[in-house]
Amino acid sequence: MSRQRLSAIDHFLVQADQALRTLAGSAPQPQRVSPARKVPEGELSEQEKRHAAGLMRVNHSGEVCAQALYQGQALTAKLPEVGQQMAEAAAEEIDHLAWCEERINELDGKPSLLNPLWYAASFGIGATAGLISDKLSLGFVAATEDQVCNHLQEHLDRLPANDSKSRAVVEQMLVDEKHHAESALDAGGYPFPSPVKKLMTVVSSAMTASSYRL
Repeated sequence: MSRQRLSAIDHFLVQADQALRTLAGSAPQPQRVSPARKVPEGELSEQEKRHAAGLMRVNHSGEVCAQALYQGQALTAKLPEVGQQMAEAAAEEIDHLAWCEERINELDGKPSLLNPLWYAASFGIGATAGLISDKLSLGFVAATEDQVCNHLQEHLDRLPANDSKSRAVVEQMLVDEKHHAESALDAGGYPFPSPVKKLMTVVSSAMTASSYRL
């Protein structure tokens, strides 16, 4: 069914299904194989494994937020082509979600207990931005992806030197997220001013700090 033919109940069921799939702890099948699949496992101490798992848990939570953000924006987008772009971006982010989950499991870690909270908050923000305007919605995507890129670059610096598998995942995610940010601006997104981006940094820092531990 096309997006225009869905009833309000259909939309609710689709979004509920997407939320359950994202939060169930078993990510959907990715379209691409994890970049870490063929990378040999490095020798890590227990402390290094816990640290790497914490960083990948943060990245996983970020992908949970991305799924919710794009789903909320797709639901309220005014132009069909913008809604379609949001839905396609969410599908691409599934790869990242699955890769992070796979790596967390390899490190004997678990996804963040706070993911349902992050999903609900991000979905609300995405839906609200879409209600205001498609230009603002696309601009929010670009600004959010910029924040994600900053975190990923920081994680590359913080990952244990021998953790080549996690590094391979983060490096490919960084490439993809930069592309998503550029695509959102090219599609007509509003470039957010620096003060707004700084506020977003403060909020995202609180999320990363808590997800690292929980």
